[in-house]
Amino acid sequence: MDLTDRPTAIRSGETLDKTLIEAFLKDSIPGLSGDVEILQFPSGYSNLTYLITVGETELVLRRPPFGTKAKTAHDMQREYKMLKALRPAFPYCPEPLAYTEDGSVIGAPFYVMERLKGIILRKELPKTLSFPPDEARRLCEKFLDVLLELHSLDYEALGLGDFAKPEGYVERQVVGWTKRYRAARTEDAPDCEEVMAWLAEKMPADSPRPAIIHNDYRLDNVVLDPNNPLNVIGVLDWEMATIGDPLMDLGNSMSYWVQADDPPEMEMVRLMPTNMKGALTRTEMVKRYEEKSGLPVADFDFYYCFGLFRLAVIAQQIYYRYFHGQTKDERFKPLVLAVRVLDKAARGVIAASDL
Repeated sequence: MDLTDRPTAIRSGETLDKTLIEAFLKDSIPGLSGDVEILQFPSGYSNLTYLITVGETELVLRRPPFGTKAKTAHDMQREYKMLKALRPAFPYCPEPLAYTEDGSVIGAPFYVMERLKGIILRKELPKTLSFPPDEARRLCEKFLDVLLELHSLDYEALGLGDFAKPEGYVERQVVGWTKRYRAARTEDAPDCEEVMAWLAEKMPADSPRPAIIHNDYRLDNVVLDPNNPLNVIGVLDWEMATIGDPLMDLGNSMSYWVQADDPPEMEMVRLMPTNMKGALTRTEMVKRYEEKSGLPVADFDFYYCFGLFRLAVIAQQIYYRYFHGQTKDERFKPLVLAVRVLDKAARGVIAASDL
């Protein structure tokens, strides 16, 4: 049975003009011929992703969401530049093929890349796919090793020395996400003030080894080989990639890592089968990262707590759009409940921390 990620019909209000897309693609990418068909990948809450079929060729188009959005978010040119630089050294990247900020095509900047066709794991494993405990463990190890590989790259050598400033990265993140939460908070959301105050007080110093960080590295953003699901063949969704503290990247990744012994309410925010039998725990993942990277992972409570808070902000920003009628996507309606769960989880980390 085909387990590859499948597109569906385009959601209401998110259609693209096929004629204009066809003209742009055939003018920008040599060798394309045939009729154009457009479908949409239904998952994801931020940038929109479409499958564009031109004859026998499958491409993926990424564009910002419709409606009001944060000023510096959804930067298509930045994402495209990162992929261009990374692709020669990090083959897990999809190959970027074309970019434009000409609003006359779809009304927003966008880029087109190759399609990486493979298995993407969602909240529950499909019935036709299983990972015995030893294989679940190996999959977790491989997942983490790809992140370690990314963090080991020399960003200066890849021409990304001016992509971002790693100095002061942690402080900018805490201050920036705090401002974003306060700006996006709705009357039915928690204030998160305890969490924001703790993060501001406990900020660690700058990393001695800044690195290229994905900033949204999670199991459903990797593509697995259909012939060997233990093998990662791709990493997707580079919209928040930058140069910064690799432990912040690890903390963000672990904020998605809901494990089997977490409180029941964490099921609401679980997006991947990280609770399957044999899967590494967050503690085991962090220990493996420390051992393989040689980078001391001290004060991980801070990085994990920040990851939970940042995830709450992302959910709240998306919910804000729904709350104010900027999107009709019903998937966004319960996100305020997820914000409450994440705030509670972050406060739990604070209560148990020795920092």
